[in-house]
Amino acid sequence: MTKLITDEQRAQLLANGRDSIENPHFDPLPVVKLFTPNAGATWLLTEIDPDDQDIAFGLCDLGQGFPELGYVSLTELEGLRGRWGLPIEHDLYFVADKPLSAYAREARLAGRVVA
Repeated sequence: MTKLITDEQRAQLLANGRDSIENPHFDPLPVVKLFTPNAGATWLLTEIDPDDQDIAFGLCDLGQGFPELGYVSLTELEGLRGRWGLPIEHDLYFVADKPLSAYAREARLAGRVVA
């Protein structure tokens, strides 16, 4: 099975998950960008639930014009395949430059994640 996030990213996602429980106004920068190489789907993840480490939160865009904030199973993402059977990939060059709320606002206006 493909490893979508590094150990360092997992640690940051878990730390963000703990911070979001303590602070309802927490608005972190995305930690990782995942995408389908040929199906137009993108996920900008900011945190992992410390109580259920399979559940991540972030901006999810399935490539249908309706990006939204929500939860996703990491196990399900690891098992997904695009049109040609290609797995989800980790964008090695993505560096967040604004908080998740700003990416979400831009995505709503553009109808897709702009990152």
